[in-house]
Amino acid sequence: MFNKLNACKCSNSWQDAGKLLLRLALGSIFVYHGYAKFVMGNVAVAGFFTSIGIPAAEFFAPLVIWVEMIAGGALILGLCTHWASKLLSVVAVVALFTAHISKGFSVAAGGYEFILLILASSLAILTMGAGKYSIDEYWCKNKTGPSGV
Repeated sequence: MFNKLNACKCSNSWQDAGKLLLRLALGSIFVYHGYAKFVMGNVAVAGFFTSIGIPAAEFFAPLVIWVEMIAGGALILGLCTHWASKLLSVVAVVALFTAHISKGFSVAAGGYEFILLILASSLAILTMGAGKYSIDEYWCKNKTGPSGV
């Protein structure tokens, strides 16, 4: 009986759907957080970054805002997924070590539970790729890029 349960081929049949769901969820989270920072404004975000010890906060505040929104949107579309997930992994690592790790594990206390999942998801997409439900796959399948080359 265990062999029958273990022999399920769902993971083979639904891999691309799983990648799509992961991209949609993670991209939405990053777009949401980037937009929230955008609404706060560069000065407020830079002030927060300074308070947690990030150097050159005035430079990094707008950079993080736009990376979260643009790369998050790219994940949703499956566009330049490798680079989008790389950039978002860097954002997640910095957030993990500057804002969350000192507060322990629990997300309720501001800990690293949630950002660890975000980082793991970003790295999973980075290593697995976008899947067939993506612009990246469409361009590769048709052997054309954004410029039609």
